[in-house]
Amino acid sequence: MAQSRESAIAQKGVRLSEALKGEGLTPELGPQDRLRVVDTLVPLIEGVYCHLPQKRAGYAADPVQALRLLRQRCVEMTDGEFHLAVTGIITGLRDAHTRYVGPSGLRGKVALLPFLVESYGPQDAPRFIVSKLAGTANTPAMKKLGFAQGVELVSWNYVPMARAVDVYAFQETGGRRDARRARALETLTFRSLDYGPPPDELKVTIGFRVGRSLREVTMPWRVVDITAARLGKNPQSALRAAWNPSAESVRKARTLMFAPETWDANRLKTSTGRSSRAKVVHGRSSPGNGVRGSARDTATGKPAAVAIGQDLETSFLEVLSARRVSATFHEGLRARRAEVGYLRVWSFDVHDHEAFVTEVDRLLKLLPQDRLIVDLRGNPGGLIWAAERLLQLFTDREIQPTRFSLLATPVTRAMAESEFNHLELDDWLNSLTDAVSTGEVYSKPVALTDPSWCRDIGRTYPGTAALVVDPNTYSSGDLFAAGWADHDIGPLISIGEATGAGGANVWGDLQLNDALASTPYAFDPLPGGVQFTMAIRRAIRSGVSDGIPIEDLGIRGIPYAPTRRDLLEGNKDLYNFCAQTLHDTS
Repeated sequence: MAQSRESAIAQKGVRLSEALKGEGLTPELGPQDRLRVVDTLVPLIEGVYCHLPQKRAGYAADPVQALRLLRQRCVEMTDGEFHLAVTGIITGLRDAHTRYVGPSGLRGKVALLPFLVESYGPQDAPRFIVSKLAGTANTPAMKKLGFAQGVELVSWNYVPMARAVDVYAFQETGGRRDARRARALETLTFRSLDYGPPPDELKVTIGFRVGRSLREVTMPWRVVDITAARLGKNPQSALRAAWNPSAESVRKARTLMFAPETWDANRLKTSTGRSSRAKVVHGRSSPGNGVRGSARDTATGKPAAVAIGQDLETSFLEVLSARRVSATFHEGLRARRAEVGYLRVWSFDVHDHEAFVTEVDRLLKLLPQDRLIVDLRGNPGGLIWAAERLLQLFTDREIQPTRFSLLATPVTRAMAESEFNHLELDDWLNSLTDAVSTGEVYSKPVALTDPSWCRDIGRTYPGTAALVVDPNTYSSGDLFAAGWADHDIGPLISIGEATGAGGANVWGDLQLNDALASTPYAFDPLPGGVQFTMAIRRAIRSGVSDGIPIEDLGIRGIPYAPTRRDLLEGNKDLYNFCAQTLHDTS
């Protein structure tokens, strides 16, 4: 399937300098508006933000007091100074669930450079390369310079590369250094303008190495339009979300730039309600001549054969890909080659968890039935139900879903007592009321996913499976990894120290405004288009890790450092490592 004219136009976007001209039309907040913003955020962070005790203890910082001090001087500030100050306080929580979004004319857009930077090697001595290059950068001028996939980057705006990444990491969320560095790499060339300011510079000068020579290229930031995530379109799903919406916007922009055929096929499906017949995947495409539906060999009844590396067709083409891969492992001194199933779950941003789980079940039956790699790297989360229901397909054990608590305060108690919130919060009401006399900091933990939903299908994949995660596996991705580890489903392989450590159910200002509307803590919509998201219900693990929080800790596994071959040759060394781990632990 060739790239369409629509995706080619969408890839180009506009220069950041042009996009910022529209920013001047965004109204500034007056002094009274700034006071309203602070007066809204203070009681909500103090009364609803579920990680406040942990953040105060872990970072020796008090965002509530910081906002109160800001209130004393915000009237004299410029608009830019005020938004920068509020953003700094909220970012200091190191929580990608909890974001402040100032007024902007750039909503629904992502600023980008047309390439992807990834690192390989040990954490204390990483090397940085261009792992993907968009078609818009594959120009004669770039070719003449030698700027191509695989070149090693040595500087960023004349700052040594490792130092530049650390500088960006300091401004990022994440409770661990490796998580902040991973998010810095993610935002080095892709930044969601829904959840952060545009880049400070209009252009970036990149130093790179070709052979023994050092060269440099200057590229302008461009801005592209990105459609809203699915969770925002379904009120019930939005209340059961656990995700990093900024990372989800970036993921969609990467799909547009590096897998435009996927973007095209998803656009066709959205506009017509029909799936494209082309099989597309993030980073590659192939003709639509592979396994369709539940294709099976008529003689054996087994799944019909597809070529190794060829992706199966799926109705969830933007969030799932599945194929057979070849891997080598050692049995004693003997090297053995094996076919391994590979399932990539790019995101849990789905509103129909029933259809999603059914589709994963179908794909699993078309893969090799003895060995499987489940890859959640870079998964920013999404619908909690979709993630937790999926676990049952891989194990005979009874899945106990993650449980969630509310901070026990007068605000959350009033919210739970409201008759309009009984359906959503009634399970937490009694423990919130009891906390008045017991002094408990949190309500009792209650699962958001009905436990019976985690057992209604049962195990369908009969073989052994390994899960791969990284520090950008976040939120519902954390929940899936926690369930995998706590129910001992199979080996968990971690790039970096652990998953991204997003341990909460997140609500936006609209959901929180509705929940508090009939209480003494109701607040008016914020002025000037200001928005925020907030971690509302704190996640704690179940099973063998019962009671351990996920926030700032994440889920640890067997460590693995990516290689250059992984980044440039389709994860070959990672596949071999997973196959060896499955052999050694089976």
